[in-house]
Amino acid sequence: MVFSSLVYLFRFLPIVLILYFIAPKNIRNAILFVVSLIFYSWGEPIYVVLMIFSTVVDYTHGWLVDSNLKKGNRARAKYFVIESMVINLALLGFFKYADFLLGNINNLFGTEIPLLKLALPIGISFYTFQTMSYTVDIYRGQAKVQRNIISFGAYVALFPQLIAGPIVQYKTVAEELDHRSESMDLFASGVMKFMCGLGKKVLLANNIGLLWDTVSTMAPAQTSVLAAWLGITAYCFQVYFDFSGYSDMAIGLGRMFGFHFLENFNYPFVSKSITEFWRRWHISLGSWFREYVYIPLGGNRVSLPKQVRNIAVVWLLTGFWHGASWNFVLWGVYFGVFLVIEKFFLANILKKLPDFVSHIYTLFLVWVSFVLFGFDDLTRVGSYLKSMFIPGAAGFVDTQTLYLLRNYAVMLVILIFASTSVPKRLMEKLFSAEYPRATTVAKMMFVAGIFLVSVGYLVDATYNPFLYFRF
Repeated sequence: MVFSSLVYLFRFLPIVLILYFIAPKNIRNAILFVVSLIFYSWGEPIYVVLMIFSTVVDYTHGWLVDSNLKKGNRARAKYFVIESMVINLALLGFFKYADFLLGNINNLFGTEIPLLKLALPIGISFYTFQTMSYTVDIYRGQAKVQRNIISFGAYVALFPQLIAGPIVQYKTVAEELDHRSESMDLFASGVMKFMCGLGKKVLLANNIGLLWDTVSTMAPAQTSVLAAWLGITAYCFQVYFDFSGYSDMAIGLGRMFGFHFLENFNYPFVSKSITEFWRRWHISLGSWFREYVYIPLGGNRVSLPKQVRNIAVVWLLTGFWHGASWNFVLWGVYFGVFLVIEKFFLANILKKLPDFVSHIYTLFLVWVSFVLFGFDDLTRVGSYLKSMFIPGAAGFVDTQTLYLLRNYAVMLVILIFASTSVPKRLMEKLFSAEYPRATTVAKMMFVAGIFLVSVGYLVDATYNPFLYFRF
């Protein structure tokens, strides 16, 4: 079940909201835990066992870390932190990377070890990172141990951000797990945020995704240069509005239940460097790697060679986190290389250049990176990159490309506009507090409009992919 489905919008969510708000406050975490497990089991019931196991393991290890710290036995507490991380990473590695490892062994040594062909548990990369942050935060003294296993289970399985993030560190919601307050204003803000995310996903990402599907299936020799650039532009926008849309829906849902999740995207396509881009794109993942990998390795406080090593480790892991395929590894290395170049050489030059030049530089590199991101087959990566820069049989432009451009020109203009902060600023002016009654009516009409149009699309939709299921 996904947020942008009719079953979720008209059955699951209304029932959950009714159950949650008629229940006494002292059992609301239990309700969230149970409905989150139901939500997760909708697609693959067997893996609920895996989630419950992860919950019990990390709850127990959090208690062991805390009790040993109170006894002054910091070394033993550290042992339990490491043990919990090993268990979590072993589960992630087994389900997500086992076949990747076996396949590479077979290719390298000519063996025929059968692949496991296990279905990837939905959202395992997200909730594994969340649960690992719990014991680390307790060990560091940045969070208190959670004594109630039901409340901890609600944190681990919380359905609003379970399958696609944002990655919520325990310390950021620890207080709200036990002492949150719901309000009409917060609920209304959550509805607004959710509907904006729904519109991003259904009206923008799904529609432009059709263009990428068309171009990406063209034969390389028959793909003009303009078509290749048009296709990868569509894919960049599809991934952004799909993922940021789901993040917005998750943040909005969190507000409905009294939680304040941090923003996950901050208009990354306005960036003027790769460094700035990654401060704006998938913020929760970048924050996690910075706090739990980069800084523990020494961060910027070490020698130049070690700083390069730290960046390399983080970006190798970032690429590998996204998928068990060499294209994701190369994607991570690609960004790591440019981040190192900017950090030690290029950043000062970019600051002196006109903004539009720095902006073009950034978008060019980001667009190229999404070719790596979009194809598991490295041969296909190479042929698509060739189509972007070297004219083939179709030349720079052909009639099919012009047809696609005419059909999607308006949508592309809308996407460019929507990827900036201009719509947000316009909405803030429109929904000003100067005329409260008119503002309330305007907000209700805006929310209802997005909802009705989105539902209209979903009723007839045959194309409603969820790109981040595979992570």
